[in-house]
Amino acid sequence: QVQLVESGGGLVQAGGSLRLSCVASGSIFRVNSVGWYRQVPGQQREFVAAVGTGGRANYADSVRGRFTASRDNAENSVTVYLQMNGLKPEDTAVYYCNAPDVWNQAKDFWGQGTQVTVSS
Repeated sequence: QVQLVESGGGLVQAGGSLRLSCVASGSIFRVNSVGWYRQVPGQQREFVAAVGTGGRANYADSVRGRFTASRDNAENSVTVYLQMNGLKPEDTAVYYCNAPDVWNQAKDFWGQGTQVTVSS
């Protein structure tokens, strides 16, 4: 199994910044890409950003140019960051760390989520 633990959420005013962190540990050989999704109550979870093993990131159109994803690879863990600048009230959501299981295409690993609230 792979454990994903997020941190760094909080309350910020519009235009402000936050940095989220996600530490992946356990059977990390089962993951390549690690990324972020977000969810607002009553809505579907949506993709935000993801970083591959080589450090290349891809982004949702709604955050491109404002958010930057990066990763640090260690022997027994991977840490993925999401630097969020120019935050907007519509960025308010619970942010979840995500890692598809390369051993099982039908399975993803998920973190517990961290709340980000942007006030106007």
